[in-house]
Amino acid sequence: MKRKTTLLAALSVAGFATPALAAPSMLATARQYVAAATNPALPYTGPTTGPKAVEGKFIVYVSSNQSNGGARGVGEAVRAAAKAIGWRFRLLDGKGTAAGQNAALSEAIALKPAGIVLGGLDATQSAPFIEQADKAGIKVVGWNVSPHPGPIAKPAIVYNVAQDPLEVARAAALYAIARSDGHAGVVIFTTSEFSIALAKSNRMAAIIRACKGCHLLGIENVPLSSTATRMPQVTAALLAKYGKSWTYSLAINDLYYDYMAPGLSAAGHRGDGPPYNVSAGDGSQSAFQRIRSKEFQTATVAAPLELEGWQCVDELNRAFAGQKPVAEPDPVHLFTPENVNQDGGAKDVFNPPNGYKKVFLRIWGRAG
Repeated sequence: MKRKTTLLAALSVAGFATPALAAPSMLATARQYVAAATNPALPYTGPTTGPKAVEGKFIVYVSSNQSNGGARGVGEAVRAAAKAIGWRFRLLDGKGTAAGQNAALSEAIALKPAGIVLGGLDATQSAPFIEQADKAGIKVVGWNVSPHPGPIAKPAIVYNVAQDPLEVARAAALYAIARSDGHAGVVIFTTSEFSIALAKSNRMAAIIRACKGCHLLGIENVPLSSTATRMPQVTAALLAKYGKSWTYSLAINDLYYDYMAPGLSAAGHRGDGPPYNVSAGDGSQSAFQRIRSKEFQTATVAAPLELEGWQCVDELNRAFAGQKPVAEPDPVHLFTPENVNQDGGAKDVFNPPNGYKKVFLRIWGRAG
């Protein structure tokens, strides 16, 4: 009885939902969760009704960093959806720094669009500019701008389109626990630049700490804008410090692994061996390629970037029409070498084959 109470307490600290608490052990819970998260994506469950396209709009997509596969992928989807609905579109690149993102957002406001989509900016950090846009009558929709999906009252954001980042983090951490049979030696890569990144890394750390046989070796704060220059040195330092104890990496984004492989390879590590690299977002093209070829990445909790880009445009259209937002967080989906070719993964992207584009086109009156 004492063992069960201890397990329940640990799982509660890690943020597990009530049904998971009935599992006989944390390892069993992790295996059950991973099995569900790697199943084929669920059918489309988003809106099926809404306002027709509001004509003659001009929107701007402000990307946090076009070298980030997530922000870039959503931007491409917003561009395609804007064309489909009949709007003018412009993209501005924040280039991975707070100064660059605020400059791009300021430029976007100066263009006097009807709407702005924020691609991965931090809502808190950019709050003064978002408030400026709101005062100018510009509707703002976010993608991954906060740890919480849904409307944001202050600063005024119509809707933050995103998966639940804590569920994304949970999927990544539980995969490491399940794959290691409850004995993962983990290094977590995060960045203090974004509140959503810290929320994910904190959740992953809590879950690993709650795993009795696992060890949280360290948490590395590496800005996404510095991954190209810093990750080779960070990788070498971690190998020297932890050696074979470092068996799993958990990162808040695939971008970290773009620059880790050379260091691991130079140290004699095989692409399909430890440390096994797992990403809690966003499912970049390079991540899918690494997972498929088993070259220094084992899994990613990919976001349906194209679907979410279309959701951003639909939420803007609803705002233009004076209607409330309706989007709901998409369920997490974990890609591994075993299922990497499902649900669009064969084309290096998570794109659920559930007909969502036809649904949006029909809502907007653009079908056929």
